[in-house]
Amino acid sequence: MTAPYLSSARLHSLRHAAPFWISFLLPPLAVVAAVHGGWTLPLLPFCAWWLFWGLDLATGLEKANADPDTPDNALWGYRLLTTLWVPVQFVTLFGLIWYAAAVPHLTGGEKAWLFFGVGILTGTVGINYSHELMHQSDRFERNLADLLLAMVLYSHFRSEHLLVHHRYVATPRDAVTARYNEGFHRYFPRVLRQCPGSAFAAEKAMLARKGLGWHHRSNPFWRYAALQGGMLALAALLGGWAGLGLFLLQAFTAIWQLELANYVEHYGLTRRHLGDGRYEHVRPHHSWNNAHKASNWLLINLQRHSDHHYKPDRRFPLLQNYDEDDAPQLPFGYPVMTVAAMIPPLWRRVMNPRVRAWRRQHYPDIEDWKPYFKGGLPLPR
Repeated sequence: MTAPYLSSARLHSLRHAAPFWISFLLPPLAVVAAVHGGWTLPLLPFCAWWLFWGLDLATGLEKANADPDTPDNALWGYRLLTTLWVPVQFVTLFGLIWYAAAVPHLTGGEKAWLFFGVGILTGTVGINYSHELMHQSDRFERNLADLLLAMVLYSHFRSEHLLVHHRYVATPRDAVTARYNEGFHRYFPRVLRQCPGSAFAAEKAMLARKGLGWHHRSNPFWRYAALQGGMLALAALLGGWAGLGLFLLQAFTAIWQLELANYVEHYGLTRRHLGDGRYEHVRPHHSWNNAHKASNWLLINLQRHSDHHYKPDRRFPLLQNYDEDDAPQLPFGYPVMTVAAMIPPLWRRVMNPRVRAWRRQHYPDIEDWKPYFKGGLPLPR
């Protein structure tokens, strides 16, 4: 059951949108760390993980829902947020590359720490905002998503997410759906291997249906390559080899942050196999849901992931929360759950009993689950 709707007037107010702008407090922390070094260097990771855990404890859960039919003109304060983030991230990232590559007061290790923190910023916030933007029909917003992804060298994520993940989530075809008992340290390299190829294959298949070859100029992989090449060249121009290395470090950190979130979002969940390679339609119970208020401010409601997969075209302020009868619930927000995912014994202790309870609740008739998490079932068509 969903909670009562918030009024459209409340959504229209800046006061209601303001908490979601909390991410704009993070770039100044990166600047402070670059200028002062030392004890300020862990500020960004600390805030992204532990501060928001504390804020989640203090603020509790947000179960109220917006009216999903709220028109776009009532959401301008939310749309402005994701639009403005793009130039803010660009200036922060490349300004820090220019600054840090040359300054003498930061050691090599301190510069690495700094750009690890920048990667938390471009991954936790930047890729998440690109995710919101890529789902929109507006071409300008989709182009902004491409810019954000190029800054972390993960442009194929747009194709993989829209054409593969949303279609095949919770089935063996989807590399991003973490299998039951699959630790993150096995999951991560598997995803890095499989997703670029599956994204390219999906775009190639779309072009083939139009009678075009993969090399046609409309293949977005040409744009991905140009944008990523431009970002690499700019990093090298501003900071030389050191700047290029720092850029690559933040990009890898951002990708790691993204795949940690992907790992958490669907761990162990599967759609019922209907036979002949077909699976049931995606429902809210095929994604983990979380209603912690503060981390949803930071992540613009990404933790309402059950509704995102059920209705992918909804903008983030309209995503609905579900209770435990309709969607499985994470015990903590993503900041804590992603840390737990890095410790497989802890993760299994927390999550495996929840997966088994989910199976009993939604699929009590299925007795043998091995084919579902070992990939023994036919692939979807």
